[in-house]
Amino acid sequence: MHADSLLWGRNLLKSSHEGHVDLPRLQQGNVAIQGFTVFTTVPRGINIERNEDKTDLVPYIGILQGWPFRAIGSPKGVALYQAERMRRFVEKSNGQLMLLRTRGDVARLLQQRQAGSHVVGALLGSEGAQPLEGDISNLGLLYDAGFRMMAPSHFTDTAVGGSAAGVNKGGLTPLGHEWVRQMEARGMLIDLAHASADTLREVTSIATMPVVVSHTGVKRVCNNSRNLSDEQLRAVASTGGVVGVGYWDVASCGTDAASIAKTVRYTIGVVGAEHVGLGSDFDGAVTEPFDSSGMALITEALLQQGISEHDIRLVMGENVARVLLQVLPQ
Repeated sequence: MHADSLLWGRNLLKSSHEGHVDLPRLQQGNVAIQGFTVFTTVPRGINIERNEDKTDLVPYIGILQGWPFRAIGSPKGVALYQAERMRRFVEKSNGQLMLLRTRGDVARLLQQRQAGSHVVGALLGSEGAQPLEGDISNLGLLYDAGFRMMAPSHFTDTAVGGSAAGVNKGGLTPLGHEWVRQMEARGMLIDLAHASADTLREVTSIATMPVVVSHTGVKRVCNNSRNLSDEQLRAVASTGGVVGVGYWDVASCGTDAASIAKTVRYTIGVVGAEHVGLGSDFDGAVTEPFDSSGMALITEALLQQGISEHDIRLVMGENVARVLLQVLPQ
């Protein structure tokens, strides 16, 4: 459910030895749906404990890559520019990459996959509500650009809600309550990765549609402030949502597929296989045990953990497809 691949300027239609995700490697890994998430601000000295929003490194990324002026220093501009890049990739992919905007798109993707096609569905998301720039009317612009998933926060608190790694770590703001209502009304998926405990609790208590945590670990397996408690896992599951297990060491306290599988098995034990998915954090400036061509390593590790083939199918993608078919617009 999560990869930061759009931000690094690569041609995602060509196979590369850099990073973790491109279309050829997704197809090698038999990936049907990939979340492409855009972070639009990132503070200096980023950490999982406490970050102020007084600095931002993203403009430097944009300057180095030659982004258009409208995308420099504007979170909304960054998001809209990256959505343009995704649309160009889709247009030039000869039908091998599909942007998922509606339930119908998801249904067509699954039909094509069942018929033997290797088409990949791309879900465009925003890692944090910074692109709103404090104005809820900007949600419509992002929707029109193709965004179908958004988190309230990233590493800093926002005008929508607190971050687990923010300064205040508060809950939803009044704007945040309106944001939840409008996200659900538009058919956009709420992603609680990086959300503060209060924000997660408040969103799950008022949500009328499934929510997700696109990439995370769990405290009982890997105890740190980035990961979720059993209570938080149950809160997400109570909405019908899905928890995406991350692959990097802070999420799994390990550096191999066995560590990912151990976290998956534990999470299944808490909330059931129907609420567990995958959230790699590919291309997220973290160390991963493999790239997107290596998904079979997870399947093998899950089998070694004694997880049934039925539950493995749920975790490896059926749960995410179910949520998209419930939440996305018709």
